[in-house]
Amino acid sequence: MKLTVVGCSGSFPSAESACSSYLVEADGFRLLLDMGNGALGELQRHCGLYDLDAVLLSHLHPDHFIDMCGYFVARYYRHDGGRAEAIPVYGPEDTERRLVQAYDDVPDEKSMREVFDFRTLTSGGFEIGPFTIHAERVCHPVEAFGFRIECGGRTLVYSGDTGPCEALVDLARGGDLFLCEAAFTHGKEDIPELHLNGRQAGEHALRAGVGTLVLTHIPPWTDPEINQRDAQAVFGGPVELAAPGITYEI
Repeated sequence: MKLTVVGCSGSFPSAESACSSYLVEADGFRLLLDMGNGALGELQRHCGLYDLDAVLLSHLHPDHFIDMCGYFVARYYRHDGGRAEAIPVYGPEDTERRLVQAYDDVPDEKSMREVFDFRTLTSGGFEIGPFTIHAERVCHPVEAFGFRIECGGRTLVYSGDTGPCEALVDLARGGDLFLCEAAFTHGKEDIPELHLNGRQAGEHALRAGVGTLVLTHIPPWTDPEINQRDAQAVFGGPVELAAPGITYEI
């Protein structure tokens, strides 16, 4: 698998990065995890607008899904070659309604599903192209999922947004690369069931026995180097910071 960080800023885009979005590729198949603010523009640095094969949305906070409104425009109103075929979009139960509500002025109530084949996420396993996916509910104020993505004997785990969560440890167990949110700073923010800090991300990685920890979803007001040091203090393996355009071969 190849992982490309399209955007990794938390809550809102920074001057350097769009919000959460990650491109996962294997065997010519392109799967996008989340499409937050600013991600649609950055995505075009890495693949064509119509080259995605599926989209997987962890939850329905704007910094993880709002650029799907722009993607609707690109697919629905495409003139060269005609309207794009419906692409599978996996998300929480309310995904279609939320997108229609956010866009506000769709031509009719069926427009979104003409270009997005909405499929409702539940906890459990399923296949997308060459990938075996396991989705699991994590701790967040809205319905939110973390993902375990397996292909060719290798494993990528994406936390989505979550507070401390036993389910996330189980999901990440033995993973090769753990892409884990670290929005808070240890000793500064302490809001239950919302986000992890760097130390907590490291603790989850340690307990899960992952290979490499990559910290992501760090908001512009949080110092990523502090979170990296906090994670390194408890997790003995490699700890890296996600950055736009960086790639990982898993």
